[in-house]
Amino acid sequence: MSGTASGPRVGEWVVLYVVSVLAALVLSAILVQATGGQWRPVVNALLDGSIRNPGRIGETLGTAAPMLLVAIGTIISSKAGLINIGQEGQLFVGAAFATYFGFLIGGPGALNVVLILIFGAIGGALWAGVAAVLKYWRNVPEVLSTLLLVTVGGQLVAYGLSQSWLLLAPLADRGNRNQVSSQLAEGNRLPRLEISGNEIPFAVFLGIGLAIVVSLALSRTVWGFMLRMLGRNPRAAQRSGVAQTKYGATAIMLSGAFAGLAGAAMLAGGGFAFGNYQLVPGFSTNIGWTGLLVALVAREKALVAIPVAFVFAGLRTGSSFVGATGVEGRITDVIQGFLVLALLVPPAVMFLRDRKRARDAATERT
Repeated sequence: MSGTASGPRVGEWVVLYVVSVLAALVLSAILVQATGGQWRPVVNALLDGSIRNPGRIGETLGTAAPMLLVAIGTIISSKAGLINIGQEGQLFVGAAFATYFGFLIGGPGALNVVLILIFGAIGGALWAGVAAVLKYWRNVPEVLSTLLLVTVGGQLVAYGLSQSWLLLAPLADRGNRNQVSSQLAEGNRLPRLEISGNEIPFAVFLGIGLAIVVSLALSRTVWGFMLRMLGRNPRAAQRSGVAQTKYGATAIMLSGAFAGLAGAAMLAGGGFAFGNYQLVPGFSTNIGWTGLLVALVAREKALVAIPVAFVFAGLRTGSSFVGATGVEGRITDVIQGFLVLALLVPPAVMFLRDRKRARDAATERT
């Protein structure tokens, strides 16, 4: 009986997603036409800029990697029923920690890269930990504290970039730029694998590997079970012996650690419009916010976040080619918004439908 019931339900999901995505694409095409462009050249430009032109797949993968890392951390906190929306700040602070301790400790190339990644994760975790302390000590909602800490973190890093004893590069290394850190030496950068003319950074493999590990940990370990129990019913979880403070704070800090790791990977990976191996103002370039969207669209599934991150990265890298069609490149942000809405509509529709069915069934019984 369950098999026959699951068949139509899967069909409903497929139909809803197909209709929603098609509607988003049609709306995007109408918007392009309304702004004086043609939708076919825009689509071709997006494909050329993201995957078809030489080297563009590597560029898109390099952009997708930090988005994926941020999304993985967001999924961990979401499983615990916590809403962390401060990834942008945690990423920036993590990159600042990676820069400071990477240059402070130094060391051989491979060791220094590892230190950069570790301290990036530590920086992000500590910054998210501030929100954890506020939540479990003073009962401040994490959705509010993590958001406000984005601004505070940005100001702290900006201060660091104004002080030579913290992050600011020596005058001789700055050229005509006022607030930049020193540039990582060539031997202290994440390696890249060249495949068919595409330079694929190591961060891509790191992100995919961690997505697999987190997916398994959340679904097949006691820790993952406790986390999911806490997210679904905190009261029942507490009665079952799940320490809310311990697991909740760990989830928030892990979420921040992944965002900080993303910042460190952007620093050590360089290129891809991420600051050219040095910390600069605006370094995060909205990667934290986009990673949050990736997790949202992936519906808290780490493995699903892999292709979703690639799609979002493709929209970002392809946008630089859209301007040649006579259409403003920022229109890809609107298209991205349409796609996000399209992928969020089916769960909402199914929730309302299931609630209506349950209500009708209760009415029939009475």
